[in-house]
Amino acid sequence: MQLDFRGLTEGQPGAAWKKVFAHGWPGWREWFLSRGGDSGPQLDESQRALRRYMPEMESLWEQLVAEVDGDDVAARFLSFWTPPRYLVGCSQLVMADDDGPMLIRNYDLDPDLNESTMLHSAWRGRQVMGMVEGMAGLSDGMNDSGLAASLTFGGRPQSGRGFGIPLIMRYVLEMCRDVTDAREALRRIPCHMSYNVTVADRSGAFATVFLAPDRPTLVSDRPLATNHQLGVEWPHHGRVSRTREREKHLETMVAKGDLTIAAARDAFLRAPLFSTAYDKAFGTVFTAAYRPMSGEATLSWRDGPPVVWRIGAFEPKQVSVTYSASGSVVGPAINQAAAFNAVPVARDPATVPNLAAFFSELADCMAGRQNWASLGELWRRPAHTASNHGDMT
Repeated sequence: MQLDFRGLTEGQPGAAWKKVFAHGWPGWREWFLSRGGDSGPQLDESQRALRRYMPEMESLWEQLVAEVDGDDVAARFLSFWTPPRYLVGCSQLVMADDDGPMLIRNYDLDPDLNESTMLHSAWRGRQVMGMVEGMAGLSDGMNDSGLAASLTFGGRPQSGRGFGIPLIMRYVLEMCRDVTDAREALRRIPCHMSYNVTVADRSGAFATVFLAPDRPTLVSDRPLATNHQLGVEWPHHGRVSRTREREKHLETMVAKGDLTIAAARDAFLRAPLFSTAYDKAFGTVFTAAYRPMSGEATLSWRDGPPVVWRIGAFEPKQVSVTYSASGSVVGPAINQAAAFNAVPVARDPATVPNLAAFFSELADCMAGRQNWASLGELWRRPAHTASNHGDMT
């Protein structure tokens, strides 16, 4: 498998946002409609939810929709209000050295389902850069106030009325200055599934916030998170994701007391934190590290040079990453102009996997009703219509 990672930058929603939307919307639209999105909350309810819980984002949401001539389906999707269920893997850790704190995370999924874009923007005036999730949302990132944030799935299948986590992450980085602000925002905004959000700021403060749709938000002083909250509450998922094993490995690293930034980066590129289970949709797609003091973000893969961006001097860059059972390898960087102007080429629909069938079978595997071998076979089976990007399930 091969994936092109790129960095895009803009102030107000414009050319970069249009590229992100064109890249992700075909796959996200199919996912949204195939998972019952058309029978979910309608547009007026979605807008009321934004106005109630994220009033600062309502005008931005309207601008994003208008910029791409979005229809009713796109507008409802981009509100992120009570979307279909989805989950990801991931491990994350906060640590510090003489250069200040670092938030480092592994993003685990199938590479073909990642949007592979580091977007730098100032949509609401504050500079924000992060990895795109759900086009308008983020999976992790940092703002120019020195606040960094990252998410992991919380290991619970329950869902309810609330926002999809990518928009909550976007809101935190658009609106919050530090960990105190972030904790308050995360307590206030309802989340439709269970997620763990780790935040850190340039003062060295950090927190991990456990979000859930059916119980109060909990704030922890833990500097790390994997894919459970108070304990493993979904045993089969816990076994498949090896969340306890990864958590214990992180705890052991921290407990030694002599962990360096270099050693942490190396650990995140090796088992058990780094996964090569790409055939099971749980491989490590990228490792991201954010340094709030310097405003620096680094994407890394198992082999090859990392890519570095700085929030105050962001430059478009693009690299191609190849994934296999032995890990991930990054190729040489493409020039800056090509990175901005490149338009992803859609695959022939006859060669693209049937995502709806794939994720239905994935649910059966997670519940123990099906074996993992059949899942890999289904992923290689072509379908009539689908897209190779834009699904978090």
